[in-house]
Amino acid sequence: MTFVVTMWSVWGALVVLFFVVHLYQSRLARDEDDEIFLGEGFENERAAQAEIAAKVNKVEPALKGLKWLVALATLFVVGYYIWDIVNQFK
Repeated sequence: MTFVVTMWSVWGALVVLFFVVHLYQSRLARDEDDEIFLGEGFENERAAQAEIAAKVNKVEPALKGLKWLVALATLFVVGYYIWDIVNQFK
């Protein structure tokens, strides 16, 4: 029974971590503009937008990796229960 508890704990921790990183990225991207047209007197705004974009781009690989880890963990959990059902019918 300890394996099942560990399996669900790891899965839950990965899902929570994924949502935390996703919320963090969403919070960063909230202030990012997709397209802005600025004159030459708005260098501070241009620098602020570039800084936001750099932060969002820095978090994106971690988010993508966590997404794949959650998908693999979910497949593992589903596979474990399918394997358990098949073994019960033997």
